[in-house]
Amino acid sequence: MSIEAVIWDLGGVFTSSPFEAFNRFEAQRGLPRDLIRTVNTTNPNSNAWALFERGEIDGAGFDRKFLEETTALGHPVRGAEVLPLLSGEVRPRMVEALTICKQRFKVGCITNNMVHGHGPAMATNPESASRGGGIMQHFDAIIESSKVGVRKPDPRIYLMMCEQLRVEARACVYLDDLGINCKAAAQLGMVAIKVVSEPQALADLEGATGLTFPKSQNRS
Repeated sequence: MSIEAVIWDLGGVFTSSPFEAFNRFEAQRGLPRDLIRTVNTTNPNSNAWALFERGEIDGAGFDRKFLEETTALGHPVRGAEVLPLLSGEVRPRMVEALTICKQRFKVGCITNNMVHGHGPAMATNPESASRGGGIMQHFDAIIESSKVGVRKPDPRIYLMMCEQLRVEARACVYLDDLGINCKAAAQLGMVAIKVVSEPQALADLEGATGLTFPKSQNRS
């Protein structure tokens, strides 16, 4: 089946990876590298992160539960200290690729996010939210985990997007910076691209769609 839609994750795809910010924070605080990622992958369906992304607890609840989880690992960190790290810098070439894809395909965004900050990208200030809004306006459909109560890699959230775009899963390309989310998409029949770097992701997207993207941001 030919490709009819390109579906995108948000953080770590259109913006720099929050994992980079996590590692900088850990280094500054003298914490073990990847402590935050370890917390987030322990009990992945019931930890603070999962509950907040499904909208089952609020910011105060996340702050408390994340502190409990990091304390159990011997390195107390409040959830409120971690949330500002989620807002990354926009990758202009990825945004340009989105606009090119939209000329030929349906485009959608599935984001695991929280009711925090400004907009779906959880920006830390209105200016950043405005830049994020510039990305979101291009999508034909947007699904936020905090609003629908389902988060990746639950297959239901991908199928929700297919229903909204009126396409079959096997007619979709899916981009995400997390392998576990890509695996779930692939199991549904999507062409999954794990975003390791911007150049790699764009090259893989070219191969999947037959499109050609500029090698540098178009500034004309």
